[in-house]
Amino acid sequence: MAAALKHDVFQAIADPTRRKLLRLLGDQEMPVTVISNHFPMSRTAVSKHLRILSEAGLVKQRKVGRETRYRLEPEPLQELKRWLAYYERFWENKITALRRYVETDDLEESSGPLQVVEQKQED
Repeated sequence: MAAALKHDVFQAIADPTRRKLLRLLGDQEMPVTVISNHFPMSRTAVSKHLRILSEAGLVKQRKVGRETRYRLEPEPLQELKRWLAYYERFWENKITALRRYVETDDLEESSGPLQVVEQKQED
């Protein structure tokens, strides 16, 4: 039954609060009490977000005395990186086409009415 509760990386990062949590934990390990101070929500709500991140494998936790500390586990983000890399070629094609369009448009503008004005002044 526990496997049904697992979240994948894409579900986990879909929420802006969880993305902010990942960014926060990227720098250092923190207990939930410190993490909660960075958010305008209850400690319980932050803990729920941390649990989802943990189920996706993006956050690891360990006990230090009486507190639980959380840290980023970046390895599962590789799945996201691979997925995005496939689509990057489409973005690159669009960016290249846009660059060509803008450069062509700039050339047409620079050889357009301005040249006509310059020719009239030379006459």
